[in-house]
Amino acid sequence: MAKKSEEQLEIDRLTEIYKGLPPKQFALAQGLIAEAARLRVRCNALWEDLQVKGEVELFAQGDQEPYERERPASRIYTAANKSYQSIIKQLNDMIPKDEAPAGGFDVS
Repeated sequence: MAKKSEEQLEIDRLTEIYKGLPPKQFALAQGLIAEAARLRVRCNALWEDLQVKGEVELFAQGDQEPYERERPASRIYTAANKSYQSIIKQLNDMIPKDEAPAGGFDVS
């Protein structure tokens, strides 16, 4: 049996969290869950890269003196993380306020 991918493990985790949604909303949530999983895996990989290589790099163009600039991975991480947070907010907003379990949804 093949090992589950990080993406599939994240899909499973989010599905478990949001399975309490009403059936129609849960069906709509499936696309958001898949996209959130892809983004979380991407963010984790980018975060590891940033921890090793840093957020800035020396850059020189032609005869100019090298200067520090933000690495493209840092900008990509910021954009991907913002998208992930937006999708999670959309998923959380799908939870009916009057039908939420007494203890709330476990979104940890």
